[in-house]
Amino acid sequence: MLISNLEFMTGRKVTKHLGLVQGSSVRAKHAGRDIMSGIKNMFGGELTAYTELLQESREEATERMIEQARSVGANAVLNVRFSTSSITAGAAEIYVYGTAVILDESET
Repeated sequence: MLISNLEFMTGRKVTKHLGLVQGSSVRAKHAGRDIMSGIKNMFGGELTAYTELLQESREEATERMIEQARSVGANAVLNVRFSTSSITAGAAEIYVYGTAVILDESET
C-alpha cells in the first residue's frame, strides 16, 4: 500500500477515487510515565515517554487507515494528514485520514 501526503503521484495515474479513509487511536497517559515526565519537566528536555506514546498511537491509527483502504480495494492513500486532539484530561486522540485511490500499475 502506497501512502503519501501528496495529492498525486508523479508518473502514476489515479484510475479510481474510492473516497475518504481514516483511522484513529485514543491513548491515555500511564501513571508511571506521568510521574517520570513530571520530574523531567522540572529539569527540561524531551519527554521520551510521551514521544513513544504518540509514535505508537500514530502507527496504530495509520494501520487502521490502511486496513480501511484495503477493504475498499485501494492500492494507495493520497493526501494523508494527521490531527491530534485532547479528548479529556490525560487522554488524546491521533486521527489520520486520506483519499483511497487505485493507481495504475505502470510507472513512467
